[in-house]
Amino acid sequence: MNTALLNADKTFTLESKDAQPLEEGQVRLDVAWCGICGTDLHIYRGHMDKRLNFPEVIGHEASATVAEVGPGVTEYAVGDAVVVRPLDACGECPACERGFGHVCNNLNFIGIDSSGAFQQSWNVPAKLLHRLPEGMNLELAAFVEPLAVACHDVRMAGLKADEFSVVLGGGPIGLLIAMAARAVGARVAISELSESRLELAQKLGFDTINAGSDDVEAAVIEKSGADGADVVFEVSGAAPPIRQMTKLARVRGRVVVVAIVPEPTPVDLFQVFWKELQIIGTRVYEPEDYDRAIELLASGEVDPSTLVTGRFGLSQIGEAFQSLDTDSQHMKILVNCQD
Repeated sequence: MNTALLNADKTFTLESKDAQPLEEGQVRLDVAWCGICGTDLHIYRGHMDKRLNFPEVIGHEASATVAEVGPGVTEYAVGDAVVVRPLDACGECPACERGFGHVCNNLNFIGIDSSGAFQQSWNVPAKLLHRLPEGMNLELAAFVEPLAVACHDVRMAGLKADEFSVVLGGGPIGLLIAMAARAVGARVAISELSESRLELAQKLGFDTINAGSDDVEAAVIEKSGADGADVVFEVSGAAPPIRQMTKLARVRGRVVVVAIVPEPTPVDLFQVFWKELQIIGTRVYEPEDYDRAIELLASGEVDPSTLVTGRFGLSQIGEAFQSLDTDSQHMKILVNCQD
């Protein structure tokens, strides 16, 4: 089998390896497609070197077919189409004991902390699989993982039909949050600097705010038809929207922090006090979010295919990462792991 190993110098080495024996509770997958996400790009740029043991196989936005089942696995069979929820929790820490395994204190995030999906054949615990509906397109299914992030954010926000939400940041996750918000019947506006991303959001039917030229606060007031947004999703990770996010929420609104912000950043907490706002942190997803993402994709209620701006074979993975790293016009690149 071919495996793409990321080296510390931002190069990939394609190696042919023998499949490893299956352990108790594992399945072997033939990986179909795997998306490159923002976290993968952070890894590629060297921002997460302390968590990796180079050379390493990364990637976690995968769709696959079961090729072999290991000892003790009875719920899956060869040929089943699946996706992997790549969060292997310890089951013993305080977070796990409270039912929050997705934020386990000792979480093994597969594709970061252990070998991921950029390989033809992949051994994973069967407990982390979600079965796909019969006939579901496996390229489309590579969006289950990032869409599950969006579904988790929308669910944690408690967003309801007819509420008004604003998404700060129109990248792949921002657009998927907008799609998931629209699927619950909410009104959505996307605030973004990039002209190309604004154009794509408009093509997808979303109201937009040009963060570079518009008065974002005034636009949100106008579009909400009230005193601001019921829910603000901060997806950009940039300092100006973070400073602005609490100003955009209405009285007793909710501000959902989606982006990873590694450094302390100023937040206007007076607005939290004055308007009795809730600030909600969100991280990855839970099993029900995966189920919801599969449902939305299978029904066609969410169609993210327009976000795909590049497709590469596994043998071209170095070119794929370089392209995403250097071309700001890219949204989502998918890698065919059998090519």
